[in-house]
Amino acid sequence: MKKVAIFVHAGENELGRAVHGLLYAQEIHEAGGEVKLIFDGQGTLWIPRFEDPSHPMNPLYKKVKDLGVIEACEYCAGAFGAKEDIQKASIASVNEYEGHASIAKLISEDYQIITL
Repeated sequence: MKKVAIFVHAGENELGRAVHGLLYAQEIHEAGGEVKLIFDGQGTLWIPRFEDPSHPMNPLYKKVKDLGVIEACEYCAGAFGAKEDIQKASIASVNEYEGHASIAKLISEDYQIITL
């Protein structure tokens, strides 16, 4: 199976896109693939929402988080005010290209890129 990097850019009213990122990451991992789920741009705001135990998608989020595949763009987390929440959640920050995740690096490592 391929290596896949899923970028979640889903905005505030796009719960379905954010949830599908979680589902796709779980499915790829269960199928034996290597996966990264990167919350980027406004998508970084989903991490504190999913961390909330009262959020209906918290159980799915916790399953995927336990896989150790979730990352967040460091620059975007700061720009959207989610940096502290992401640090509290112990989510790894990525900052390889001007503070952002590096698409070029992922492609050079043979990752297929999916954006949501």
